[in-house]
Order: sequence, then C-alpha cells, then structure tokens
Amino acid sequence: MMFRIFRFAVGVVLAAVAAWLISRGAVGLAGQLGQPLRVAALVSPITNIAGGLVVLWLYWFALWTDSRIHRVMENIFSVPELMRKLAFTVGLLCIYRIGFHVPLPGLDQHEIGEWAKAAESGIFGQAMSYFSLFTGGSLGKSTLFGLGIMPYISASIIFQLLTTVVPALERLQKEGPAGRKKIQEYTRYATVFLCLVQAMFWVKFMRSQGLLYPRYTNSALIYVMCVVGLTAGTIFLMWLGEQIDEYGIGNGISLIIMAGILARLPNAIGQLSGTTSLTLMGQQGQLGILHVLFLLGAFVFVVAGAILITQAQRRIPIQQAKHTRGRRVYGGQRQYLPLRVNHGGVMPIIFASSLMIFPNVLFGWLSKVWRNEFTTTLQGAFQMGSYAYVVAYIGLIFFFAYFWTTVQFRPKDMAEQLRDHGSFIPGLRPGKRTADYLERVMERITYCGAAFLAAIAVIPSVVNSKLGIPFAAANYLGGTGLLIMVSVALDLVQRIEANLVMRNYGGFLGGSSRIKGAYG
Repeated sequence: MMFRIFRFAVGVVLAAVAAWLISRGAVGLAGQLGQPLRVAALVSPITNIAGGLVVLWLYWFALWTDSRIHRVMENIFSVPELMRKLAFTVGLLCIYRIGFHVPLPGLDQHEIGEWAKAAESGIFGQAMSYFSLFTGGSLGKSTLFGLGIMPYISASIIFQLLTTVVPALERLQKEGPAGRKKIQEYTRYATVFLCLVQAMFWVKFMRSQGLLYPRYTNSALIYVMCVVGLTAGTIFLMWLGEQIDEYGIGNGISLIIMAGILARLPNAIGQLSGTTSLTLMGQQGQLGILHVLFLLGAFVFVVAGAILITQAQRRIPIQQAKHTRGRRVYGGQRQYLPLRVNHGGVMPIIFASSLMIFPNVLFGWLSKVWRNEFTTTLQGAFQMGSYAYVVAYIGLIFFFAYFWTTVQFRPKDMAEQLRDHGSFIPGLRPGKRTADYLERVMERITYCGAAFLAAIAVIPSVVNSKLGIPFAAANYLGGTGLLIMVSVALDLVQRIEANLVMRNYGGFLGGSSRIKGAYG
C-alpha cells in the first residue's frame, strides 16, 4: 500500500515537471513560426521537450515496468526501519536546501548577484565554483550556509594529520570509541574557530566590494550578525551530517555535498543547451553537435571509470595459522586482505585544485603591479587549461594521492595486526618483510588511482579552454563533480543493499524478484 501511494505521489510531481518542460518547449517552437528559421533558437525548445519525455520514460521504467529498480523499490517499502531511515535522511537534506536560500542580513542580494555574474568568467569566479562544488555552500549567494561544510572537513583533515605526528592524539586514537569521541570534540571546536576566521574575512571582503546596503556599510552590528550567521550555518550543517550518520542512512557530510552538486546540475544543463547549435562544429561562440557528443562521451567515461576505480581492490592472499587445542585443529583458512586502488578518494583533487588557484591569482596581480614580458608570460602559462597549468595540476594530484595514502595507510601497523592474529602472507615472514611488501604493493596501485584522478580532473579545464564548453557544464557533467556524485551514490546503494540483504530481501545486485506482502 505504501509503495502504491509513493508511486502515485512521485507520478504527480514528475508529470507536473514533464508537462512544464514540454509546454515550455512547445511555446518556444510556436514562437518561431512565421519567422526566419534560426537553428540556434530551436535548441532550447527541443531540449525542453526531450527532457520532459525523458522524465516520463524514467518514471515509467523505474516504477511501472518489471525492472530490477522496480523490484528493489518494492523491497525497500517492505522494510519499515529502512523506510524510516530514508525518510529521515531526505527530510534533513530538504532542511539543508531550505536553509541554503536564507540570506544574511544587511547584504544587497541584487548587487551580489551582479558581482558574482561579472566574476564568473575570471579566476576568482572559477575558485568560487570549486568552493561551492566541494562544500555544499555558495559564497556567491552569501546565504546562511554560504561557507558550506568545508570548515568541518578542513578541521577533520587537520586532526587526521595531527594524529600521525602528535603522540597524545595517537594514544587517544588507540583508546577506541572513547578516544575517538574526544578527538571528534576537538574537531568541533576547531570547526568553530575556522568558521569565525573565514566568515570575518569574507564579510570584510564583501564590505570592501560595496555589497552591503549603504546604510549598513559601517555597522558593527551587521558585521557581527553576518559572521555569527555564517558560523551558525556551518555548525548546523555539521549537526545535520552527524544526525544522518546516527539515525539516517549514508554518510551525512557526503550526502550534503552531493545534494549541493545535484541542485546545480539543471543550471549546468541550461548553460550547455543555451550555447548549443544544431550544426556539426558550431558557429562563432556556440557549441556544435560534436562538442555535445564529446561531453556525453566524457560523462559515460567518468561514470564508468568512477565505479571501476571506487570498487577496484587489490586482494592480497592471507593464510591463517593453524592452532591445535586438545584434539581439535582451528584456523588454517585462506582469506584476502583488500587494498583499495583509490585510497584517497577525491581528496587529492580537492587539495590540488585549492593550491592551483594561487599561482593564477598571484601572477595576475604581479602582471598588473609590475607589468613586463616575464610576468605576462607567467600569467599566460598558468591560465586554466594551458600546458603548464595541466602539468602542474597533474603533478600535485599525484603528490597528494601518495601523501594521503602515506598518512592513512600504515603497513607496519597492518603487518603487526596480522602477526598478532596469527595470520601471514604466504611466502613472506611476518613483520618487516610483510610491511615492505604491503608498502610496495600500495605504491603501485596508488599510481593507477592517481592517474585516473588526474584524467578526471584535467577533463573540465581542457574542455573549457580548448572547446569553449562552459566551465560549469564541463565540471559538473564530466569532471570532479560527477566523480563525487558517483562515489557517494555507490556508497548509499551499498548501504541500502546491506540493509535489504540482512533481512533476506532482494537488493540491487540480485535476490528474489518479488517479496511476499510487497503489495500489502
């Protein structure tokens, strides 16, 4: 019964969306009647009509046909506990999207919008685009959640690094849940400090750009309210993420970032359709059919590659030693130690992207203050998409991939744990030789993971500079944004799958096609 209600409610919403898209496209086509045929003017209406038809087809395929998605949806609605977790998670994500549009006091939103639009094509605008991509916030809108979740992520990374070099934190880490809870408390305090620092710098910058209402320009109260509002917004997002972790399903912080990326996808698709013509190579300032096909190919490549690199593992055979107790023999089983190929996830891309913002800003400032051939050459060499920029970007991704693996993966500790549990790698002595072997294997597979991340990260900048595809469309449909969405979606699917399989229900990867009582 619940599944039928859900199917009906989703059908009403998606039918309204499809009707709006199709009617909008039909009005656009009707407006072209009686006028000279312009191919560029037909792209947007045709895209709207095609989008409406795709929405209807996806709804019919997922919830009406006898597909695996349909069967899994029936199984999900047959597990009340899983339904409560999913509803709780969706509800908190809706709260996040509502708070995303709550403006800060004293700021002229019209002026902020004009300023963000003017800065969109420059390096600062692209830096803000990267910031919003990784944080779930948007400084270009300057709302309550403008800083996003990045201060919390930064604080978590700082304490992960400090745990490896500060003996006191390392001892806390080894104490188990109580020690990790204490480190989490320190992380929250550090998040508040980082929020205050970033909020003060950003509000001061907006005041210098004249983005406040004139009567509030010198108001200390408005300054304090904006700083407190940005800080409270980030702390609230941190709390939402922790609540999702505890009472919902999936990783809360990752889901917040994914929700922010998904919310920007329609804008990216709109920018792409608005600059596309129906010619093969495109006209001046417009994209052609070949450009769109290339972007679709990049989309398929990133999705398939992200699934492959996220799931890829190097399985090291582990032999458990035999133990004789009385007349019974225990152990002797052969197991596997899985080592992830992409151990760092998207963190190397985040670090490298953050650092690559500074050379362009620095050399651009130098070329204005001290203009000569040398500074002009440096500025051009580090423009996004240039050869020097791409090479430096790839080098930083490889560096941070190995750096993050070195921090997170400790072969010596892993070798000691294997020895303490009576396990060993066949052909290797426990201890140093096992640790050296694990380190050598991890170095090789990290190279493969870093190479794939570099290819994913370079696609948007090269496509943006060489083919003229809008940066937002290239970034969200064929680069880092898509990689994040696929990784988070895979994690969510695996958690739902685990909940279904644990209760003997069919999941995404197989199982029974129909569950008794699913239509109850």
